[in-house]
Amino acid sequence: MRLMSLVRLFLVLALVCVASVTHAADRPTVTIGVLKFGTVSWELDVIRHHRLDEAAGFELKQMDLASGQAAQIALQGGAVDMIASDWLWVARQRAAGADLTFIPHSAAVGALMVPAASPIASVADLKGRRIGVAGTPIDKSWLLLKALARDRYALDLDAAATPVFVAPPLLNQKAATGELDAVLNFWPYAARLQAAGMRTVIGVDGMMRDLGLSAQVPAVGFVFHEGWAKANPAALDAFVAASRKAKAIMAQSDAEWDRLRPLMTAEDEATWAALRDQFRAGIPNRWTEEEREAAAKLYGLMAKLGGRELVGTAMALPDGTFWPGVHF
Repeated sequence: MRLMSLVRLFLVLALVCVASVTHAADRPTVTIGVLKFGTVSWELDVIRHHRLDEAAGFELKQMDLASGQAAQIALQGGAVDMIASDWLWVARQRAAGADLTFIPHSAAVGALMVPAASPIASVADLKGRRIGVAGTPIDKSWLLLKALARDRYALDLDAAATPVFVAPPLLNQKAATGELDAVLNFWPYAARLQAAGMRTVIGVDGMMRDLGLSAQVPAVGFVFHEGWAKANPAALDAFVAASRKAKAIMAQSDAEWDRLRPLMTAEDEATWAALRDQFRAGIPNRWTEEEREAAAKLYGLMAKLGGRELVGTAMALPDGTFWPGVHF
């Protein structure tokens, strides 16, 4: 009798396992390549933890990559279905013949930061100052800052200040040692500077507003091949739905951010709170024709400021840069 009971239990468990495997096999897979310790991985973790992919009818897989360039290569080589990148890169690739396209992930942007006691109160005060800039002379934030200085204050920062171009982590180190008068860094690093006591002179979003861009423009999004999207519309729609639900959880639940602490590598409570708040502030609330038009206007400004070195051959935003199937 006991043997028969064990046999029945074994059969039931076997059937459950088979059903689970079959159910998983029926769901399409979406593989996303991201930086292992990047901020996009926080959202993907929320999707998996709450099984939002399963509820939406797909299986999310994450491939950790070492750099943005590695992610681009993985996407172009077909190793992943999506990566996180900026739409200016997508536009440049489309202009060169690629079928890449973009949906928004975050509008979080960097900021111009100074020590709390600094006399620098506005962009006009940057004359004669050493300005640390993340990236290269064609970094988008630096181009916007230069355009604002020129248009609003008749100030040529290339000539009137001393820009120092440094990798983002090293830039924060130099800021801490007082080697620089001001620092223009990406948002996760600016959040850490804020937590360390530095203050914001102007954010990149403020620069865009002062230059006439009224709508919120996403900085980073999920990038994929148009051909993949057309071949897998249900998987793409399911991912978008799961992504929106994950963002809603992250916007509303402080407990979720407590759970995410190990992924955030925050040095202290202030840094954790600054990273959380900056991520939340960057969650896009609208993605309509108004935002697309603002992005096209920004692209035209970037093309004018950065030229072919930044945007390649297309001086206007190429059609299809933004995937047309997503609005909110």
